[in-house]
Amino acid sequence: MNTDNASKIKGISLRRLHGWMIVLAVVLALLMTMSTVRLSTSFHNLLDATEEYIGLEKAAYRLMDASDLLTEKAQRFAATGDMAFLADYFEEALEVRSREEAVDKMKEDPKAAAALSRLSRALEVSNDLMLTEYYSMNLVIAARGYTEDDFPEKLREQIRRELSREEALLSADDAAQLPDEQMRRAAVRVTDENYFSQKDEIRDNMNGSLAELEKLTRSAQDKAGQNLRADLWIFRSIILLEVVGIVAVIWLTSRLGISPVLKAVEKIRDDSPIPEIGANEFRYLALTYNKMYEIYKKSVRRLNFNVSHDALTKVYNRAGYDLLLSGLDLSTTYMLLFDVDGFKKINDTYGHETGDGIMIKVAETLKRHFRADDYVCRIGGDEFVVFMIHAEPTQEQLIAANIERINEELSDTSDGLPACSISAGVVHGSMAADAQSMFVRADQALYKSKADGRRRCTFFAEGMETLERYL
Repeated sequence: MNTDNASKIKGISLRRLHGWMIVLAVVLALLMTMSTVRLSTSFHNLLDATEEYIGLEKAAYRLMDASDLLTEKAQRFAATGDMAFLADYFEEALEVRSREEAVDKMKEDPKAAAALSRLSRALEVSNDLMLTEYYSMNLVIAARGYTEDDFPEKLREQIRRELSREEALLSADDAAQLPDEQMRRAAVRVTDENYFSQKDEIRDNMNGSLAELEKLTRSAQDKAGQNLRADLWIFRSIILLEVVGIVAVIWLTSRLGISPVLKAVEKIRDDSPIPEIGANEFRYLALTYNKMYEIYKKSVRRLNFNVSHDALTKVYNRAGYDLLLSGLDLSTTYMLLFDVDGFKKINDTYGHETGDGIMIKVAETLKRHFRADDYVCRIGGDEFVVFMIHAEPTQEQLIAANIERINEELSDTSDGLPACSISAGVVHGSMAADAQSMFVRADQALYKSKADGRRRCTFFAEGMETLERYL
C-alpha cells in the first residue's frame, strides 16, 4: 500500500502539473475576456434600446410642440391681426415642417409601426385643424383689408395657395359681415369647443404613440436585461471556477510540500492579500468591475433627463448643476453667473407668459453663443450659470465680446418679446479653492456688474470680497 502510494506520488510530474496550470490559467483568462465582452455588449444593447426610445419620444413631442405653435400663431393672428404671426405660422407649416419631420423620424424605425400609426393620425388631425385656422385667417384678412402685397414676400406664393383652398374660402354670410364681427368670428373659430376637441384628439394620438413606444422599448429592455443577467451569471460562474481552480492548485501544491503556496493559504485564512501570483488578476477584476459599474451609474443619470433638466428652458436645472460640479475639473473651467436685468419688472408689465418666453430666449441664446462642450444651467428664477470647460484663464476679452453679442440679440424684439439684457459675473476655477468659493466669487463679480449699471460682465478680481450686495 505504501509502495503503491509512493509510486503514484513519484509518477506526478511537477513540470506537467505546472503546464496544466498554465493551460488552465489561459483558458480561464480567455473565458473571463469573453464574458467581459459579452457583459459590455449586453449593457450597450440595453443602453441603445433606451437611447432609441428617447429619440423617438422626442419626435412625438416635436409634433405636438409644432401643432401647439401653429395654434398659438393662429390664435394670436385672430386676436391682433398682426401679420408677423401669420408669417411665423406659415414658416413653421410650410418650410420648417417640424410635424412632418417627426413622422419621418419615426418611419426610420420599422419596429415602431404601431407608434407611427398613432403619430400619423395625429398629423392627419393636425392637418385637418389647419383648414379651420385657414378659414379664421381669411376672416382676419377680410376684416383688416389685407391684400397679397401685405403677405411676407418669401411666403407670398405659398400663403396665397394655401388660403385659396376651397375649404378656406369665406361663406357668403361671413364675407358680408362688418370687420368687427369678422374679427370676432375669426377668434371663435380657433377657440371654440370643436377646435379644442381636435386638439385633444391630436394629444390623445400623441400619447397613444408614446404608449406604443414605451411597450416597444420595455420589450427591448426586458430582452437586453435577460441577456445581461445571463451574462452576469456566466461571469460569476467563471469567477467561482477560478476560485475553485486556485483552491485546487493550493491543495495540490500543498500536498507536494511547496512552501510559498502554504503561505498563500495562510494569508487567505487571515483575510489578507494573497501572494502576487494571484493578486494581479483579482486587482484587474476589481478594477474592471468598478469601471463597468461607474459607466452604468453615469448612464442611468444621463437617462434621467427630466430630473437634471429645467422643464421650461430644457437646460440643466439645479440638480443638473450640482451633478456637473461633482464631475468637472474646476481648475480649467470658467464659471459665468448671469441674471436677467429687471426681470421682475418684465413679469409685472407683460405677465408670466412673456416672462417664460424671456427665460426660454435667454437659455437658447446662451446655448447658441457658447461651445457645444460647455454647459448651460438655470439654477433658479432668472439666474443662469454657464460652465466653460477646458478653458485657459486668458479668455476674458473673448468672453466679454460674446456676452455683448448675447445682449445685442436679447435686445431684438422682432420675435414679439420685449427687449431684455443680462448681467454677468465671471471667475476662473484657478482663482477659487473649491466649488462653493467659485460660486461666491462669481456672485461678487455679478454684484459689481449690477452696481456699475447692468448689461455688462465683470471678471472677479481680488478686493471684490468687500463689495456690498446690491439691492
